[in-house]
Amino acid sequence: MRIIIRYFFRTLRLILTPIVLLIEKLTTPKGQSRSDEAQQQVDEACKSLALYQFAACPFCVKVRKEIARLNLNIELRDAKNNEQHRQELLDGGGRVKVPCLRIEQNDKVQWMYESDDINEYLQQRFA
Repeated sequence: MRIIIRYFFRTLRLILTPIVLLIEKLTTPKGQSRSDEAQQQVDEACKSLALYQFAACPFCVKVRKEIARLNLNIELRDAKNNEQHRQELLDGGGRVKVPCLRIEQNDKVQWMYESDDINEYLQQRFA
């Protein structure tokens, strides 16, 4: 019985992944417009940020849409297919849970989980 359930969910994931990615592509908003100087400052600030994520995770999609809306150049790290990124997330954040925003400030690293918290942080800092 357990194997049937496992295969059911694997099949469901195989079917839903392309649909989730297509919907993300079609509904991602345009980035906000800034002057070249302001965008350069934002890009510099984004160098201290990295988003650990899975491609088809709906909560990760939510954060990536906010990143696109705010026109941020945040490094996306695949914690599902890249073992090094997965291990960094486990070692630094304490668990493999996505989305997770790694924030580096003044030689201190903060790991922020929860898509709503991440989006709120990004809005407060960059909107």
